[in-house]
Amino acid sequence: MYESYWQLDCKPFENTADPRFYFPGEPQQSALLKLRYAIENRRGAAALCGASGTGKSLVARMLRENLGQQYQPQVHLVFPQMQTDELLVYLADQLEGGGAGDAFDARPTGDRPSVRRSIERIERTLAENAQAERHALVIIDEAHLLEHPETFEALRLLLNFQPNDRTPLTLLLCGQTVLLPMLERTPSLEERLAVKSLLRPFSEHETGQYVAHRLRKAGADRTIFAADSVPTLHALTGGIARRINRLCDLALLIGFAEERSEITADHLEAVAGELVAVAPE
Repeated sequence: MYESYWQLDCKPFENTADPRFYFPGEPQQSALLKLRYAIENRRGAAALCGASGTGKSLVARMLRENLGQQYQPQVHLVFPQMQTDELLVYLADQLEGGGAGDAFDARPTGDRPSVRRSIERIERTLAENAQAERHALVIIDEAHLLEHPETFEALRLLLNFQPNDRTPLTLLLCGQTVLLPMLERTPSLEERLAVKSLLRPFSEHETGQYVAHRLRKAGADRTIFAADSVPTLHALTGGIARRINRLCDLALLIGFAEERSEITADHLEAVAGELVAVAPE
C-alpha cells in the first residue's frame, strides 16, 4: 500500500523469516558461527535461545541454507507440543522421508506405530544416512513448549545412536530463554550440548543499522527514518526485532497517510501510542 509513496520495492518490515532481510549483526553472526561449528563437527546437540521476537527462526533458516549438501536430511519441527510417542513418530517419518516438510502426520493415535517401532525406524534411517556420508539435522523450534521430562529424555536417547562410532545427527533446540533452566533440570541432555547461543536484543546502534539494512534491501535510496528517531525507536521496542518491525511498518503506513517526508521521533511515539492496548477498568 505504502511502497510506492516511500519509493520501495517491497515492504521492508514484514515479520517473516525471509532470508533476503537477514541482518548480519554481531549476535546473529556469533550464533551462526557457533551452530555451524556444532553441526560441521558432528556434535550431538546445541541450543539457540533468546527472548520472543529476537529472530531465532531466521537464524535457523539461514543456518539450514548455508550448510553443505552432506548435512541431510534436515527436519524442522515448528510445533513441538505433542506427546513423546507422537514426537518420535514425527521424527521417524520426517527422517525416513528426507525431512522434506514440517507438517505433522495427523493419523489417529490408534494407528500410530509403537515407540519401539519408531525408535527402530530412526536408528535404521540414521545408520543408512551415516553410511552414505551424510549427517542429519533436527531443529525443534519453540522447544520451551516441550512439556514432559520424558520427551527430553527421549531426545537424549536419540543422541546415543552412533553407528561406526560417529554421531549421525545434530539436535538443535531453539526456544525462549526459559529453555535454559528447563535443560538444567535435565542434566543428562544439557551436558550433551556442544554450544549454547543466546540472541540478545539489539543495542541502540544496532537498531539503527538494522532499520537501515532492511530499508536498503527493500530498495530505499534515501533517508526515511530521521536520525533522531533511532534512540526513540530503541527505547520503545527494547531492541527486539519483531517489535521494531511492527512499529516501523505502522509508522510507514501512517506516514504515507499523513504525507510525511520522513519518520521522526515524535511520529514514532505517536504511532507507538496507537499500538498500546488499554486494559479494561
